[in-house]
Amino acid sequence: MDREVEGEGESCAPGRKGLGRNVLSLGMVSFFNDLSSEMAYPLLPLFLTETLGAGAVFLGLVEGLADFIASFLQIFSGWFSDRVKRRKGLALGGYAFSGVSRACLAVVVAPWQALVAWFLNRVGKGVRTAPRDALIADSCEPRERGRSYGYHRAMDHLGALSGAAAASILLASSGTGYRTVFALAAIPLALALLILWLGVREKSGAAPGRAEVTVRTAPAPPLRLTLRPFDLRFRLFLAAVFLFTLGNSSDAFLLLRARQAGNIDAALIPALWGILHIVKSVANLRGGELSDRFGRKRVIIAGWSVYALAYLGFALAGSASWFWPLFVIYGFYFMYESAGKAMVADLVPVELRGTAFGLYNFVVSMTLLPASLIMGLLWKARGLNYAFIFGALTALGAVILLAGGSRMGKRRA
Repeated sequence: MDREVEGEGESCAPGRKGLGRNVLSLGMVSFFNDLSSEMAYPLLPLFLTETLGAGAVFLGLVEGLADFIASFLQIFSGWFSDRVKRRKGLALGGYAFSGVSRACLAVVVAPWQALVAWFLNRVGKGVRTAPRDALIADSCEPRERGRSYGYHRAMDHLGALSGAAAASILLASSGTGYRTVFALAAIPLALALLILWLGVREKSGAAPGRAEVTVRTAPAPPLRLTLRPFDLRFRLFLAAVFLFTLGNSSDAFLLLRARQAGNIDAALIPALWGILHIVKSVANLRGGELSDRFGRKRVIIAGWSVYALAYLGFALAGSASWFWPLFVIYGFYFMYESAGKAMVADLVPVELRGTAFGLYNFVVSMTLLPASLIMGLLWKARGLNYAFIFGALTALGAVILLAGGSRMGKRRA
């Protein structure tokens, strides 16, 4: 593992927007991968029920199991990338595995085959995510981490928006069915793999120009599901993220709220969803840049505070005129995403980056299921006002924990 890492200087040389080649290329990879994924994902429930005759309970079971396993895989793949000191291969393999699995939807003939294909698609996501996030941190200056993750998340959301639009246009075309859309979704995925293969270079863990210990000289410890190798600041940050995500249920509840309480026409729901994706992209890009200038914690606190205010607004809103601005305001909470990932890279040693991103993504992914269950139960038992107020209160609790925990961690450090 002492061989030279190819493209060391080239992958960090400033490109368009002042970002390095690796960061720019990985952003394009995410754009085309999400374009491919979102061409398939919204159609999967319809394909299963209308074409293959599957039941909703079976779909929900496999989806939940796939997310659970993918979350654990993120910890392992992140640790493994630290251990072998290579990240690109894991990212490339994960993207390819997901793409092949999604393409199989075009030829499946039974519900279990479709669900296995989608299960394997999520496994690919679990393999690639942590090594890719660590590779971004390896490929940029510490002062530009926020902007790098902001660009990456913005491209991710734009890809999702483009994929949903492409699926709608294709289905509106005469003679185009679900299987055709699934097959065509392989084209943008192939572009993503080509860009990753040719445009991304393996990187050492040290940020350019910094005297950090690289992954070559500080091997990762044996894999253990424990936070003991990390300092108190990172552990408290994960605790705050856990508390916030516990009240951060699926955005599908927002659409349902707008439809029921706002009486928004069903034909306008996709437009509302599209506006949210556009604001998400802007918020991630600007949030990352602001975190480089003013600090990660301030931007994260601002994002969570916006979330709390938006959820209070959703609890109180009673007409359609409220929901359009509320969705715009809510979208700006996503400034937290890019700042949060940059903060992970800031708080952990270089040789543990992959493991740290695996743990961070695991906490976020695994908390989404109980968050949505809590939201649904509160909605049913006490009404929608209590459900959204609970989300607002957990966000405020996370703000308090992050602010207080950060000061405690600094004193310990």
